[in-house]
Formats: sequence, structure tokens, C-alpha cells
Amino acid sequence: MRLLRPLDRYVLGEFWKVLAATALGFPALVIIIDISEKLDTYLQRKLPMTDIALAYLYGVPDTMFLVLPAAVLFATVFTVGGFTRHSEITAAKASGISFHRFIAPIAIGAMVATGFGLALAEVVPPLNARRLELLQEKVARSTDMRANFTYASETGRVYKIGNASARAGTLDQVEIERRGTGPEYPTYLIAAKRGKWDPATGWTLSEGVLHVLPDSMSNHTFRFDSLRDASFAEPPASLMANPKAPAEMGYRDLGRFIAAMERSGTDVNKLRVERMLKLAIPATCFIIMLIGAPLATSTQRGGTAYGIGISLATTVIFLMLLQLTQAIGAGGLILPEIAAWIPGAIFLLIGSVLLYRVRT
Repeated sequence: MRLLRPLDRYVLGEFWKVLAATALGFPALVIIIDISEKLDTYLQRKLPMTDIALAYLYGVPDTMFLVLPAAVLFATVFTVGGFTRHSEITAAKASGISFHRFIAPIAIGAMVATGFGLALAEVVPPLNARRLELLQEKVARSTDMRANFTYASETGRVYKIGNASARAGTLDQVEIERRGTGPEYPTYLIAAKRGKWDPATGWTLSEGVLHVLPDSMSNHTFRFDSLRDASFAEPPASLMANPKAPAEMGYRDLGRFIAAMERSGTDVNKLRVERMLKLAIPATCFIIMLIGAPLATSTQRGGTAYGIGISLATTVIFLMLLQLTQAIGAGGLILPEIAAWIPGAIFLLIGSVLLYRVRT
């Protein structure tokens, strides 16, 4: 803050006051609405009130991540609108400070919000998983035994297991399937009676058969007494837990999951859009500020109601564009990564034009 001039500190301080209020107020509003709708369900499950409260606390970062661009927009509109109504921008211009220079601290605040959003994108997935467990939306497994289950790994392989013991490190009736794309990356299926875990060497399967299918017309079969599967790297404890859903993965983990699904021939366009949105949504914090600042200069006559109207209308339009481009990207009409950035690109163009046309 010492590097900033007194006027910069004043502008940035006013911006942060509104941003903090909206960034925390929106999640609080969402929590109140959600609790009012689902409290009966939670009580029927006989959930402790402490677990419910803790689950909603874990859900705050996820909601904050989604509403952060709207919070930046509200903070920009109300801060600049307040300066306009009190003629502070006019006084700054009379002192030789242009409008662009005046709102520079707000741009800095929006960039900080973008960085905060990127950090939230990595924090949210594990907290979401814990939240679902506390609300019994997803049952956490901590047992040593599990029977008749299917496990999908992040490498694209699917395991079908009759019985598993984490304490003994053993498996019974194991089937491992990996779908391929052709002779260079063939499909294969491993079926074994037993499996044994060694922390140093991994899983060793015994008394089984390996089927390699380069194409639909070929099937090469090999029987084995013992097979060490280097790709079967999941320790016994991991097999006891539920596999991660895409929403519970960070940017890097989701990237590895998408790569594995692509190798198995699965359509991953929707996942690719979701992954890129982990970057695009935080970046919108800075982009949407470029629209809010020039629009807010026209709130002098309209007052608070006009500022709220501008913010809500801009937010709704952005969300509509986001839903539309998600559908387009998931459908493969354009590259999913490009689809995720289309709303931001449109708003960046509009904001640049508005900012260029505003009187400085």
C-alpha cells in the first residue's frame, strides 16, 4: 500500500469494502436459500447440526469461486458510481488525473481477485468432496473390506473386483479392462483369480488370462501363473474409497483424467470445457471490471437502483453466454477450450470499446 498514492489507496480501499461485502454476502445468501430448501432432508438423515454447519462452511469457497466475477462487477459499479455521484471523478479530472488513471487501483484489485479465484479453483475440489460426505450425498468408505465393486482409475482402466481386503492387501476375482483405439493402442482384458499387494513392487496377479484385442476381429490370449501389473498402481486403501468425480479434481488432476479418457475413446468435450473454466472464470474478474467502470459513470441520476440494475443485467447476460458456449463446446461444434473463453472474449471487446469511449 505504501507504493500507492493517497488517492490510489482511497479508491482501492472503497473498492475492497464493497468487494468483501459482496464476495461474502452472495455465498451467505446462497447458503440461506439452500438450507431452507434442504433442511428437512438433512434432518431425516439424522445429521448432526455441527456436520451440517461444517458442510456449508466447506461449500463457501465453491460458491465464492462462482460468484467472484459478479462480486467484482458489483464492487466496480458501486465504487465508481459513488465517486461519480459525489463528483470525485470530476475533481480528479480537474486536477489532471484521467479517468483511466483514476480507476487503475480498481484494475489492480480486480487482478488480485483473479489470482484469488485461481487459488480457489484448486482449493474447492477436496472441500466439495468432504462437504458431500458430511451431508451423506456421498458415502465415505473407511472399511478394510469391500466386495463386488467396480473401480475406474484416473488412467482410464476399469477394475471389477469380487473381494478386496485393505488390511491383508489381497484381491479375489479380478478383471481389468482398458479400452484402446486400434492396433497401436489395443484394448486388453486381464482376468485373474487372486491379487497380492507389495509396497515395493505393487500388485502381482496370479492364475489368470490376458486377452489383447488389436481390433474387433482379433483376440490374442495368453495364460499366466503370475503377472506383475506395473499400471495397477492403486494401493489397497485407494480401492476402498469412492473414485473421484470430475468436480472433485483440480486443474492438473482433471487434465490427467481427460487424457486417460481420451485414450479409451470416451467423449471428453464437456470435461475439457469444465477444465478450462477453472481459468476462464477467474480471468473474468478483470475483464468484467472493464465493463463495469465505464457503465458506472452513468449512474449519477439513476442512483443505487440503476447500479444494481446494471450489475444484475450484465451478470445474467454473462451467465447466459456461459451456458450457451458450454453447450457448444460440449457438442464439439468448436474446440472446448475456445468455447470456455468466448464469454470473456466478448466482454473484453465490449469493455475495451466502452473504456475507450468514456470521457477521460
